[in-house]
Amino acid sequence: MAESRAATVPLVDEENATGKVAEVFADIKRTKQIDFIPHFWRVLATNPAQLEMVWISLKRLMHPEADGHRSLLDPATREIIAIAVSATNGCSYCINSHTTAALKLGLSREALGEVLAIAGLFNMTNALADGYQVEPDVRPPLE
Repeated sequence: MAESRAATVPLVDEENATGKVAEVFADIKRTKQIDFIPHFWRVLATNPAQLEMVWISLKRLMHPEADGHRSLLDPATREIIAIAVSATNGCSYCINSHTTAALKLGLSREALGEVLAIAGLFNMTNALADGYQVEPDVRPPLE
């Protein structure tokens, strides 16, 4: 029987993290208000530069308030977008992570179903519009 494993590379243990990895791990825990480092970040830590780059981008867009920035989107809306995109891309890790975050922010299970229904609907209508090569005739104003 094949051995089960969580990733294609060994996960970096938080206890063994040093330097930039330890700094980013501490910021992740502080920003997300969690007491562990999720597998995604532990995998990225095998490449500290990538870990830092992805974390900076994610923190700026998903947790801007942590650095005193303001977003035009509320935290639940940002998580809903992440769920819809993750479902469309078929990323079960991200679906679970962002669903957990959205539920913590008060999204109901019924609303989650609606989010997924809308994402599924637009996956279908986008594919139909692309397949039929429908020329856009409704465009947003330029001003």
